[in-house]
Amino acid sequence: MAQPATASHLDAAQADFYRHLLRQMLLIRRFEEKAGEAYAQGKIGGFCHLYIGQEAVAVGAIAALRDDDYVFAGYREHGHALVRGMSPRVAMAELFGRSDGCSRGKGGSMHLFDADRLFLGGHAIVGGSLPLAAGAGFAIRYRDTDQVAICFFGEASVNIGAFHETLNMAALWELPVVFLCENNRYGMGTALERAAAVWDVYRRACSYDMAEETVDGMDVLAVHESTRRAVLRAREDKAPTLIEARTYRYMGHSMADPIHGHYRTKEELEEQKQQDPIEKLRMRLTDEGLLDDSQFEVMAQQVQGEVEDALAFADQSPNPEPDELYTEVYRS
Repeated sequence: MAQPATASHLDAAQADFYRHLLRQMLLIRRFEEKAGEAYAQGKIGGFCHLYIGQEAVAVGAIAALRDDDYVFAGYREHGHALVRGMSPRVAMAELFGRSDGCSRGKGGSMHLFDADRLFLGGHAIVGGSLPLAAGAGFAIRYRDTDQVAICFFGEASVNIGAFHETLNMAALWELPVVFLCENNRYGMGTALERAAAVWDVYRRACSYDMAEETVDGMDVLAVHESTRRAVLRAREDKAPTLIEARTYRYMGHSMADPIHGHYRTKEELEEQKQQDPIEKLRMRLTDEGLLDDSQFEVMAQQVQGEVEDALAFADQSPNPEPDELYTEVYRS
C-alpha cells in the first residue's frame, strides 16, 4: 500500500489512503462505544477494556504492515483485531461469548485471536505478549524470510521482567520485531507520576542496543511514518525497534473503572479530547480539500450501520455447546 506523506501538505494522490485511515479509526470508536453499551446492559461479561482515544496507534501502525506479518497485542485489543481485518460481527460475537466469535466464545474481550490473519492475541497477562513476539521474530530468522512481527503493549509492561529480557534478546539475536509501547499515561490505573517514573527507570536500566523513537500517538500519520521506518529496518536489516507512542484513553482502565477514575480530573480528560485523533485527521483532510462534510457523513453512516449489524449478529449468535471445550481455540 502506498505510504502517506507527513509533511506540511498531504499528498493528494494518497487521499483514498488517508480516508481509509479515518474510516478505520471511526470504526474502532463506534465499535467500542457499542461494546460499552452492551457491557452496561449485561450482554458482555468479564473484563472489557475499551480503546477509545487510542485509535491512531493501532490504525497507523498496522497500516505499515504486510498481510504476512505477525501482530501481537495486550488485552485492550479490539481495535487492533478490527484493523487487522477481523469482521466486526465476529469480534462482537466473541465479546458476547457466543459460538460465532473468533475463539468460539471461549476467549472473550481479552483474547481475540485470528491465526489466518496472523493476529496472535489478545493476551491478558501484562507484558505476556512480549516474549511471544520475540519467538515469532526468531522463527522469521530461522526460516530466513523477510516478515516482521509487531508487539503492542502498555507502559505498565516496562515494569515486568519479561520486557527487559525480551528486548535484550531481540537486540542480541537481531530479531525483526517492532515493539510498540502505547503509553496512555495511566498503566493499570497508576498515577501519572508513577507511570512516568517507571518509564524513566526503564530508560536508565536498559543495556541493549536498539533503535528508539517517540511519536505523537494521537496523530495517525505520525504513527504510521514512525512504524514504517521501523518495519523497513526490521525487514531489511533484521533489527528491532522500540517505539513509544504517547497517547491517551478517554475511558477508565476497564468497564469496572469509573470514566474519570480516581486518578485524573474531568478537566484533564476534556483537555485531552482537544487532541482527538479522529477529529485531528478529519480536519486536516478537510482543510486540504481531500474530504468534505458529505463524504464524512456517508462514511459515518456506513460505519454506524456496520457496528449495528455486528451488535445484532452477536445478539442472535447461539451460546457455545458444552463440547466446544474440546475444540480448536479459533475460528478461521
